[in-house]
Amino acid sequence: MVRKETVTRVIDGDTFLTASRKRSVRLANASAPEKKEKGGALATKKLKAMIEGKKVSVETVARDKWGRAIAEVKVGRKSVNKSIKGRVQNPKKPRKKKK
Repeated sequence: MVRKETVTRVIDGDTFLTASRKRSVRLANASAPEKKEKGGALATKKLKAMIEGKKVSVETVARDKWGRAIAEVKVGRKSVNKSIKGRVQNPKKPRKKKK
């Protein structure tokens, strides 16, 4: 079941809170670095820009061991999961220096 919800707070690059839930929502099939890890602050900033304060469609596909919803999330017709997966899991590799 897809629910329309308003995002109230982004916790990190793949987890957020909504106005209608007591527990957080985690993006399915997307893994972002934790806040304190390298790239974590940037991942959090990108997710905030994408969804914070906006109405999103949340389709829960599972629950984790902490009871959080694991979900497919969209803003309009755009998949947040795919956007985060592409940006965070495939970072640009630094170029090797020529000798």
